[in-house]
Amino acid sequence: MHCLRDESDLIPRPRGSLPKVCAALLATIATGVFLLMSPGRLINLLALATLIVTLGPLLHGLCLLAEEVLHHLNTRYQGRSLLSHVLPACGLGVKSLVAAAMAALLLYLTRHSYLHKGQSWELIVVVPVVYTLFISLGVLGPSEVEVSSICEERKMNVAHGLAWSFYVGYLQLVLPSLGKSIDSFRASHRNSFWGQGPQKLLILIPLNTNISHKLEDEDNYIQFYDSLPNSQLDRAGIQGRVYKHSVYRVQDENGKAHDCAVEYATPLLTLYRMSQDRRAGFGESERRQQVLLFYRTLQDILEQSQECRNRYRLILLKDEHQDDPHFLSKTILKHLEQQNKEEFCVNPAAPQQETKNPVQMGDWHNPEEISREPTLMISLERPQPLRGPVEDTDIHYRAT
Repeated sequence: MHCLRDESDLIPRPRGSLPKVCAALLATIATGVFLLMSPGRLINLLALATLIVTLGPLLHGLCLLAEEVLHHLNTRYQGRSLLSHVLPACGLGVKSLVAAAMAALLLYLTRHSYLHKGQSWELIVVVPVVYTLFISLGVLGPSEVEVSSICEERKMNVAHGLAWSFYVGYLQLVLPSLGKSIDSFRASHRNSFWGQGPQKLLILIPLNTNISHKLEDEDNYIQFYDSLPNSQLDRAGIQGRVYKHSVYRVQDENGKAHDCAVEYATPLLTLYRMSQDRRAGFGESERRQQVLLFYRTLQDILEQSQECRNRYRLILLKDEHQDDPHFLSKTILKHLEQQNKEEFCVNPAAPQQETKNPVQMGDWHNPEEISREPTLMISLERPQPLRGPVEDTDIHYRAT
């Protein structure tokens, strides 16, 4: 059965700064070793290394600049400035140029090195050329982790676009009016088995993107009951565009029925179709990773949305229990039970207090009875009037 606690172990967290810490630690250790072995050469070696490291990307940036200026200047940059847009796009930014200039100046000032006079200049020429050749051939290209980290930081993944599209184009429009739709549905369906918990839309997100157009095809304990009242909005030139939600009746193992509004996240169909088309270059492993990123991104967006807060519940479906014919209904019922316990019955001790000392309708006019309800009061004694001490003071002054 699906376990809600396993989601934290399944959803990938944003990458941290551990690589930066490791790199700084290695640089500190190397600097300390060279400082102990040859302190007179430390500054010269640092200047030489900095110049070589910065000249390599700069030389590769010049090769990229030749391609952009000759073939893509008008189509990709639409006449934008060469200095402010094209050069930084090719890696020829101000920071790299300043670092190379400072390294060259420092190397010139410390030219009385113990190295051979021509050796440093040979390295300065040979290493950047070899670096440019290797990175152009893909030998020194960015790793998959680096590409993934860049895409996540800059919100460039497919999952980020799909999550924002799902929110802006659908959830942001329908969730604010979900409560009214459910109230209207309850009023018109007297035989409904809708719970007393929060009125939320259950959004199913399967890892394998296996989405059925009818939930009863996956689990015979789930049956379509009816639809919530339609919401009509003018959207993108479409007058009176209709948005609707389906209400399903879910049966538990004891035969008890539960009604809820549940549906799949439709953008997952896009991920599935992309993984089936070779032109997308999107395999099953990439699809699974994008589903997890879609779940995390959508959750972050909805948690920060004031109009959608407490009106949804994301349900991540793992694909480890496909052999269970009632896995889907069990998962939905477990989430319904959890939201009723955790979000509806906030104070479990309240019913016991009400059964011990019930408050009748006529007791609301008796301040003594109301004051004896469990509160933050320290004493249960009858409060003394506030005018008492003042009157005693007045009598004392009159007597004197």
